[in-house]
Amino acid sequence: MGTMAMAGGVVGLGVYGLYKACKPEPGEPMAGAVDAFGRMETKVLEMEAYTQALLELDPIFAEDSWKQKFADLEIEEELEALKAKQQQKAKSTANFSSDDQVYSNFEKPENQAKTIAIESQASPSWKCVNILKGHRAKVAAIAISSDGQTLASASEDKTVSLWDLKTGKHDFTFFGQAKEVFAVAISPQGKRLVAGGFDNKITSWQIDSKALLRPFFYPNSTYSHLGFISCLTFSPDQTIMASASGDKTIRLWSEYTGEIKRTLNGHSDTVWSVAISPDSQTLVSGSADKTILVWSLSSYKKPQIIIGHSNWVTSVAISPDGEIMASGSADGTVKLWNLKTGELLKTLDQKLKGVVSVAISPNGQLLASADKNAVYLWNLHTGQLLGTLAGCSPVVFGPDGQILVSGGKAGTIKIWRNQLGVETTPFESGLSGEWWEILGVEMDADINRVKLAYHQLARQYHPDINSSATAIAKMQAINQAYEAFLQKFSQALN
Repeated sequence: MGTMAMAGGVVGLGVYGLYKACKPEPGEPMAGAVDAFGRMETKVLEMEAYTQALLELDPIFAEDSWKQKFADLEIEEELEALKAKQQQKAKSTANFSSDDQVYSNFEKPENQAKTIAIESQASPSWKCVNILKGHRAKVAAIAISSDGQTLASASEDKTVSLWDLKTGKHDFTFFGQAKEVFAVAISPQGKRLVAGGFDNKITSWQIDSKALLRPFFYPNSTYSHLGFISCLTFSPDQTIMASASGDKTIRLWSEYTGEIKRTLNGHSDTVWSVAISPDSQTLVSGSADKTILVWSLSSYKKPQIIIGHSNWVTSVAISPDGEIMASGSADGTVKLWNLKTGELLKTLDQKLKGVVSVAISPNGQLLASADKNAVYLWNLHTGQLLGTLAGCSPVVFGPDGQILVSGGKAGTIKIWRNQLGVETTPFESGLSGEWWEILGVEMDADINRVKLAYHQLARQYHPDINSSATAIAKMQAINQAYEAFLQKFSQALN
């Protein structure tokens, strides 16, 4: 009854808010919409308190609530964007003074370092060379073996799949998870695969034989955690496997025996991500409590607390030299920190709609961040945005740094290859191919993304800018590809 009451209240609140947003108050052209959003937020806070009481009484509802809360991240961001738009209209129409300006919930912390925001542009240096199809629902996590041969994908369709990374061939599908699989990892030696999700269990398999191995169970329990498994990772020295969970804890397991070695308590909300330093001495964790904790794996001293994000910390990664830690957040930013001191180095603000995944290349030069709509590539040291890719979270680099794997639409996985250094950057072997292959976009890319890719290539290969002998031929191919797109687009409209 409580669940039904909450659902009905939220639906009613949403309809009411939309009505008020479209219907101005008498004498105030847009102020009514702004007030409506304020009242909506007040009601949502009241509903949160009611929901928390239900969570304590109903464990089944608690599990469903975590799933819905993660999905609501996207809805919340859209609400914020709509709210900001209405506030801007209210300011211009009602002639608000600067003292009356209404700010977003995602305000920048006072201790924030320099924020870098650069206009998005397509990246011709990376080309999608394969799209893997096989999952029937969204891919939630990806792992690559240390030899770069095997890719593992975990999906909300309750399965884990193995792929040949070089050929894209599907190798095997593991069943056995009772619910959606949210995390996956491959051991450093490439022999063991572990996965976990909303059934609160960590399952392991032998990759070569595909045999099911001993589960990772907490003593006197049939579960690995008291909440869903959100992230799994192995230490480089092959001694431990770390798991993060919705039960607010991190657990360290023996990689060989599967026995629990230590439980890390410190976060006050779901732990979304964990990463272990290259020397296997430090673990960092990001949480829905908006903090990052830095733990010593060689001692039992209290963790260092890093504060700076204004919303969930959804993903963390450590550079190969162990000097820089990157964190992605639902507040739409990626932050770079000095891992040893906790000092904030840079904030990369691309106005993302909630960063879900971050990864650092093996050479420590590139940072990839991903949301539900795109993958962004950055220079890790300067913070410069190098380009965007038509993929989505999750995102991970291959061990040679020349391969990047991301999620795609409708349960697909995209394999990207770095073309940097190849003279024919967007044309891997000549000027042949379909229009979307030449422009480096998806076949179903929207007109804005195609235009962006076209202008980026034109700036690179136009004969007035590029004096190479092949520039004219390449520009002709680019123009022909763009014309082919326009014809297709025109036909679709008719």
